[in-house]
Parts: sequence; structure tokens; C-alpha cells
Amino acid sequence: MKIFAETERLILREILETDLDGMFELDSDPEVHQYLGNQTVSDKNQTAKVINYIRQQYIDNGIGRWAVIDKRTNAFMGWTGLKFVTELTNGRQNYFDLGYRLKRVYWGQGIATETALISLDYAFNKLKIDEVYAAANCENLASNKILQKVGMRFMETFYYEDILCNWYKIDRNIYERKSPK
Repeated sequence: MKIFAETERLILREILETDLDGMFELDSDPEVHQYLGNQTVSDKNQTAKVINYIRQQYIDNGIGRWAVIDKRTNAFMGWTGLKFVTELTNGRQNYFDLGYRLKRVYWGQGIATETALISLDYAFNKLKIDEVYAAANCENLASNKILQKVGMRFMETFYYEDILCNWYKIDRNIYERKSPK
């Protein structure tokens, strides 16, 4: 098992097949998917395919979403991190996307912000990439606030699968100016 980063309260590691129950709980919750088009999963076979897809990204792209684990309880809290997107999205292709998704019980505790900051640090200091993008449903005020808080800059709105989204970007220069020295 590869651990990508740790904080005082979190472990960010590769997503494993043993995360099936936690991932299923996360992705079958309609409230978690409220701003994602409410496309929840209905059985664990769907979740297993998602896990296999993420694990293949590690092989193909050297990066993929990470499991967020509570250090104190070892509980699966959700996922975070970078994804290399090869599909055309908002006129862009072959870019790094910042994302996160947490179980409802962990909302409002600063975990998404904490993991987003760690992901950006990993992107710019470990992977040495030049820019990271993110998208959030325009109505998802919490996610939009997080993306702005971690230094992402609003670029434009666009439709993703009939959902109006905000498009964000941060580049290495902006990140380095905002990062504590």
C-alpha cells in the first residue's frame, strides 16, 4: 500500500480493493451526489469497477484519486487528490484535475480543504507539473469556497453533462506566491 501524504489527523493513500464498503457508502449517498447529477451507485459491482478504474490510473498516469483515512480510527472518509484527465472537458484535454468527495459525517471539518492543499503541494512539488484545474457545480457553494480558499482562480462557467459548473485553475507561479515559505 502506497501512502502519498500524512497530516496530524489524516493518511492519504492509494485506493484499495478493501475500500469497497467505504466507497459504496460514499457513492450510494444521494446527498453526496446532490451536485454531481445524483448519479449514485446501486450495487457494489459498480463501486468495484470505479476502484479498478482508479487503480488503473495509477498504472497508466502515475497518479489517481487517494483514499482519505482517519488516523485515529482508520476509517475510510472519502477520496481526494489529482486525476489526469484525457477526455475533452470544457475545451481542455490531458490536464490534472483536483477533486475530493467525503462521506457526509466528515463535512464541515476542513478535511476537503486540508486534502486539497496537500494535493496541490504534491502536484507542484513532487510531480513538478505547471498547472492544475478543477470544476464545481455552480450551486455547490461549499466546494466553490474550498477551491477559492486553496488558491484556485475562477476562469469561467461551462456545462458538464447539463450541469452548469465553475472552472478553476492554479498554476505553479500563483501557487508558489500563495504558499507559506
